[in-house]
Amino acid sequence: MSRVLKLYGREYCGLCLTMRDQLQPLSTRHGFAVEWVDIDDNDALEALYGELVPVLAAADGREICHYHLDVQALDDWLAKIR
Repeated sequence: MSRVLKLYGREYCGLCLTMRDQLQPLSTRHGFAVEWVDIDDNDALEALYGELVPVLAAADGREICHYHLDVQALDDWLAKIR
């Protein structure tokens, strides 16, 4: 499995920026990458995620959490890819 997560959000979204900041030290510690995807740049993503942002998802599109970082859900995802 890929060790890349996608963080869907908006640059002006405080929750999105908070989750991005929270993920940075975790990604270094646990060896995964986070790809930032601004949904305002893509009509399909805007329609899909709209007001759910931030959305943290695995590379296969499976949602891990949204609105706030769910560390337990992230740990569960990490355990599956080891």
